[in-house]
Amino acid sequence: MAVLTGKKAPNFKATTVFGKDFKDIQLSDYQGKYVVLFFYPLDFTFVCPTELVAFQSKLAQFKERNVEVLGCSVDSHFSHHAWLNMPKAKGGIEGVTYGLVSDLGGRIARDYDVLNDDGVAYRGLFLIDRNGVVRHQIVNDLPLGRSVDECLRMVDALQHFEKNGEVCPADWHKGESAIKTTQESVGAYLAKR
Repeated sequence: MAVLTGKKAPNFKATTVFGKDFKDIQLSDYQGKYVVLFFYPLDFTFVCPTELVAFQSKLAQFKERNVEVLGCSVDSHFSHHAWLNMPKAKGGIEGVTYGLVSDLGGRIARDYDVLNDDGVAYRGLFLIDRNGVVRHQIVNDLPLGRSVDECLRMVDALQHFEKNGEVCPADWHKGESAIKTTQESVGAYLAKR
């Protein structure tokens, strides 16, 4: 398993579905914005729609933070489109508005080292900064859904560090005390706990 954290995110060009529209995008199109790129195994499955709908329910919070959300699977853009048009009550993801990247053949998933032996992606998530560098990654096995709140927390931590130069301790949340990179600061932080 490759660790991409701290490295330039692999660029890609792919057909992406935004609602009812097909658009060819490149990751490099998002330079200057943060990107949450998450992989999921397949359209029309079971854990996947819960994750995609959960990201949609928090999309405004990502947008407030200048974050673009992109989902990606090895399905075609036609499959994404069909799933987007299926009501939630039938297992669909109707109402999802962020981009769903078509990775037919698995090249993008392979570049991010999340393609499994069955040809589908593990639940990889990559937080990419405004310069195109991966700052956080996490990979779950197929039956284990992700926490969208944890993803937002990581965005907040990265943005806090970039703005203030302070590091964010375990379980830190926006608005809480962070730590300067000195022994005195970490000592004072731990003494309060």
